[in-house]
Amino acid sequence: MIHESAIVSPKAEIGKNVKIGHFSVIHDGVNIGNNTIIEGYCELGCPTPLADNQSLTIGNDSHIRSHSLFYAGSSFKEKLITGHRVTVREKTHAGVNLQIGTLSDIQGDCQIGDYVRTHSNVHIGKHSQIGNFIWIYPYVVLTNDPHPPSETMLGVTIKDFAIIATMAVILPGITVNEHSLIGAHSLVKSDVLCGKVVAGNPAKEICDTTSIKLKDHPELSAYPWPKHFNRGYPDSVISRWRERFGEKII
Repeated sequence: MIHESAIVSPKAEIGKNVKIGHFSVIHDGVNIGNNTIIEGYCELGCPTPLADNQSLTIGNDSHIRSHSLFYAGSSFKEKLITGHRVTVREKTHAGVNLQIGTLSDIQGDCQIGDYVRTHSNVHIGKHSQIGNFIWIYPYVVLTNDPHPPSETMLGVTIKDFAIIATMAVILPGITVNEHSLIGAHSLVKSDVLCGKVVAGNPAKEICDTTSIKLKDHPELSAYPWPKHFNRGYPDSVISRWRERFGEKII
């Protein structure tokens, strides 16, 4: 169902059972997968020479909320979910079930894996490389210019299962390794080792993530987090986690 006020290019490919809200604009070459909802006042496939003539693809079963803007040249697999007023620039390529929080901004030329969760007001700088099962909390900033303003861009790399707590800032070229945790309000100036907690300004290594206990079950470790949290993930993923991490502990 396409609202009568929406503008949809005849050169766009619209899947089955797609809903496009009032005053949304769908540009040439956009491909929207089946069962997707595009709410009102969105703009998809905004032209830019930086897209190098690549189109925008939105996978099946996605939900893009109102006032969101996606430039041409990006691709998203199934079950993309956004909050309101999201901006995504060109050449962002993401896997399954990316969730982008309200007022978040992805600056393009980014690679994002499966089941990544960003909360509201997150800024992801150009050339960021983000793995799978990442959690990025509100007001986090991934930077990319080592001596601003300049033409040099060094993207941040975040590897699988890492957690970036609220208001953390990651400096250009930094690698945050698997299963690590960045504390709130931290300024991360050096690489973070696998399974470590860092916090502070500048961030310093505090302990192993496995040393942190659950508040409601202090006898149990909070990490790796898939051992106690799997809400919102499909059975196929949870099954793989059981093989890797064991049965859910609570």
